Amino acid sequence: MELQPLKPSLEYLCRANIELTAMIVVGKTPLGERRVIPFTGRFVGDKLSGEILPGGTDCMLVRPDGTALVDARYAIRTPDEAIIYVHNYGRRSGSPEVLKRVARGEAVDPSNYYYRTSPEFETEAKQYAWLNDIIGLCSGARDGNNLVLDFYIVR
Repeated sequence: MELQPLKPSLEYLCRANIELTAMIVVGKTPLGERRVIPFTGRFVGDKLSGEILPGGTDCMLVRPDGTALVDARYAIRTPDEAIIYVHNYGRRSGSPEVLKRVARGEAVDPSNYYYRTSPEFETEAKQYAWLNDIIGLCSGARDGNNLVLDFYIVR
């Protein structure tokens, strides 16, 4: 018998509606332009919902080609008072022209750029302990100061 890994599939988890607040531009460092972007928002879904607690930030690094390396860290409080820590890392890439438009906050069709992240979850809450052991995937879209992330479980 030849060993065959299972083909992964995606299961919808929830949607995050995020409002980006005033960006702090650190400047052009040796790694690229560093930006710190605080945000607020909500998660809505049958398996996971809640509010993003104060202090959530994306410590984004923008490469010279305009690709944004997302490094967001935040905590969610669920309706049943559980706290879940999230580290969401990934990238937003595309043609330089499209990325400039997205950076200016213009409405750009999400099919014109690539916005994918991989969230990791941590919690002590027994009812959400299953989150500690999943691989997640997000697909994102940005319009101005609004960001929408659809979260999936990789099965």
